Amino acid sequence: MTMALVSVVRDYIDRMLQDISGMKILILDPLTVSIVSVVYSQSDLLKKEVFLVETVDNMSQESMSHLKAVYFLRPSSDIIQKLRRQLAAPRFAEYHLFFSNILKIPQIQVLADSDEQEVVQQLQEFYADFCAIDPYHFTLNINANHVYMLPTVADPHSTQIFCDRAVDGIAAVFLALKKRPVIRYQRTSDIAKRIAQETAKLMYEQESGLFDFRRTENSPLLLVIDRRDDPVTPLLNQWTYQAMVHELIGVEDNKVDLRNIGKVPKDQQEVVLSAVQDDFFKANMYENFGDLGMNIKRMVDDFQQIAKSNQNIQTIEDMAKFVNNYPEYRKMHGNVSKHVTLVTEMSRIVDERKLMLVSQTEQDLACNSGQAAALEAVTNLLNNESVSDIDRFRLVLLYALRYEKDSPVHLMQLCNKLSRTAKYKPGLVQFLLKQAGVDKRTGDLYGNRDFLNIARNMARDLKGVENVYTQHQPLLLQTMEGIMKGRLRDIDYPLVGNHFQQGRPQDVVIFIVGGTTYEESRAVALHNATNTGTRFFLGGSVVLNSKRFLKDLEEAQRVSKLSV
Repeated sequence: MTMALVSVVRDYIDRMLQDISGMKILILDPLTVSIVSVVYSQSDLLKKEVFLVETVDNMSQESMSHLKAVYFLRPSSDIIQKLRRQLAAPRFAEYHLFFSNILKIPQIQVLADSDEQEVVQQLQEFYADFCAIDPYHFTLNINANHVYMLPTVADPHSTQIFCDRAVDGIAAVFLALKKRPVIRYQRTSDIAKRIAQETAKLMYEQESGLFDFRRTENSPLLLVIDRRDDPVTPLLNQWTYQAMVHELIGVEDNKVDLRNIGKVPKDQQEVVLSAVQDDFFKANMYENFGDLGMNIKRMVDDFQQIAKSNQNIQTIEDMAKFVNNYPEYRKMHGNVSKHVTLVTEMSRIVDERKLMLVSQTEQDLACNSGQAAALEAVTNLLNNESVSDIDRFRLVLLYALRYEKDSPVHLMQLCNKLSRTAKYKPGLVQFLLKQAGVDKRTGDLYGNRDFLNIARNMARDLKGVENVYTQHQPLLLQTMEGIMKGRLRDIDYPLVGNHFQQGRPQDVVIFIVGGTTYEESRAVALHNATNTGTRFFLGGSVVLNSKRFLKDLEEAQRVSKLSV
């Protein structure tokens, strides 16, 4: 697989570091730390003679005139102020300043004025203003992600910050890819429209010179859509490796925190899960849990051969025991123990929360219709002591989204059952329907409006699904198909400005306001691997799992109550 966005960002960092000879210190801000860490390892930095990494917020005061400082920062006004103070009393021999996005003229002026001792050697813009977590998947890690669900009047200031960050990130992706797109957005979403319009204004008016790349026959496309058009995907349990780790344990900037998992060796308390740095992960990130278990067993078996140790491995426990018995081995193959630890922990959670049972009903709610059977299945799970609170809550939300119009009385019954559990905040089910119910959505989420979809669903049912746990397909796939076949309706996805789409675009960036999921990025990567002539990139404000989606929902509900 080509490393697309990952290569672009690595390339920028290579260029920052390679022309500056000698010992260097790299100075980052909280956002560029993430941007660098997902594509560059410690050892990569050492090879480029970077001996220290500091963040611009907490830097030591001692003078280090033997080091050359390489700064890589976002050009926000508070960071420019910090930098201004540091240039006024320089600690390093040389300053090389790189910014992840477009600097404004007054900002350059401020920096020039404060460089009285003329220590700044260069100042450049390198457009890596996004986290390239996978070759075709980027995120912006926006903290206040719930803002996308609020009407602008509820919190105009936060909405502006959110939109600005989205526009900056999208602009940087296109500058990095050296393209200027035709822009479309989801008509039913105010915030998607606003981000699309502000991006167009930046690319075609304010910075039109910067975006004036050689035109290709078919313009690239930017499509800005809203998470609320498909609230089902982030609510489902996942059964493929990368998505499952994020759902059950949590992944942040391609790192997994294992400190809460019991007996994990010191060097394994935070592990990296990255297709760039780990070949086993690269080969298995999209595999389902069953095949993954077999592949891990094979990997452990191979190591056993190397160690000529013939313990017969039958169970996951045996596997864990085997890996722990070999400290020198663990040094050689920290990788094996990392994957065994993750899979062992996920098996434990699946077992403890009865997720196979729960997930079967979730998939039914997402993919098949039959309200009576669904009601019975959800009721049974709500009565089941071993089903956890969060799983009960998700089941009721999925039921509500599916059968919102069918029988309000039954939904009330389920909500009443729920309200006996501690975690549940009353009103959240209704709040989700208000946010993402059938009247608010553009796409055909359950494939029941369009005759072709009905036929497709029937064909799928007849074929028999190879795996009941992964039969759900995100709405995004239909959107991608619509783009490739030129069937995306202008009325649903209007174009910004007086542009029009000619032919099939070769490059498409789909930006989901409110966040992407690993199930969707998997769909994009698998599509790109089949090479149909259209390359898709997926980006969003954050990477969601169900916990994060529900946290945003609760926060949005809390804020909307305040602003009424």
